[in-house]
Amino acid sequence: MGTTIALEVESLTKTFRDGGRKSVRAVDNATFHVEEGEVVGLLGPNGAGKTTTIKCALGLMRPDSGRIRVFGEDAQAGYPGILRKMSAVLEGSRNLYWRLTVWENILFFSALHGVASSEDKAYFNHLLNLFSLEDKRDVEVRKLSQGMKQKTSVVCALARRTPLVFLDEPTLGLDVETSLELRALLKQLAIEEDRAFVVSSHDMDVIQDVCGRVIIMSQGRVVVDDRVNSLMNLFRTKAYRIVLRGSAPAGLEERLRQEFADASVGGVDSGTEVRVTLSEDDDIYRLMDILRGLDGVIDEISHEEIDMEKVYLEIVRKERERS
Repeated sequence: MGTTIALEVESLTKTFRDGGRKSVRAVDNATFHVEEGEVVGLLGPNGAGKTTTIKCALGLMRPDSGRIRVFGEDAQAGYPGILRKMSAVLEGSRNLYWRLTVWENILFFSALHGVASSEDKAYFNHLLNLFSLEDKRDVEVRKLSQGMKQKTSVVCALARRTPLVFLDEPTLGLDVETSLELRALLKQLAIEEDRAFVVSSHDMDVIQDVCGRVIIMSQGRVVVDDRVNSLMNLFRTKAYRIVLRGSAPAGLEERLRQEFADASVGGVDSGTEVRVTLSEDDDIYRLMDILRGLDGVIDEISHEEIDMEKVYLEIVRKERERS
């Protein structure tokens, strides 16, 4: 059997104009896809085009050119019926009616899309149990904690049982415990219900923990589309930690930063610690030449532990240098 494509974005372009004089290309020929049952992270600095891309997919904005398909159906031609296949949490708990209870919000937003059968309501109760919201069922949203409001927003999106779900900053403002709980639930739902999730977040722990693949946008373009593990392994081999004997040689940090933008120098019990990412194959020789030229004596050299935040920052930094 072939793989089912939940979301296909092809050559998407969207430009905003300021009174007809200035124009900003928010999305620039972006192309990517998301498969059924896949959790994909959509990353990028502010202004990279992430939210615009999501809003175009949801029909909230009309792109200048390009095509978006949802489970093979053209999103523009099929609007608004195509929304039966998509749901979203945008801007966190502001999606909710705060003077309605948790249960009333779920019923309201589900009924708007024709999801209100007894079977559906049984599923709503399942979600309340899954998200530990049973005892808040009849509480007005305005009286809930930020974490409970955020979870209610996610439940309202999931209650529609759409096969594609967009989550824009789903853990924003959550404490560590609630964030971990929500991340575990998203992974569970993707597996058990075979839904596709597109998660946009600045929290790299969320992306590293929940997503199997990441799409990184910069200045409206897709600059990376790869498996999380592949990116981690690639950058793990380029990040080094070196311990030098004794105090740092004079001018070491300045000299290193001339060659390697992210280099850092600090003190440790056994001497001086150098951390650096080497982008090119011959960078290791340049690094050794610098240390030798400053009479640095190496006691230890190892690959540095890497995380998604470091990978992301390095990719974005390189893109800005190319621009």
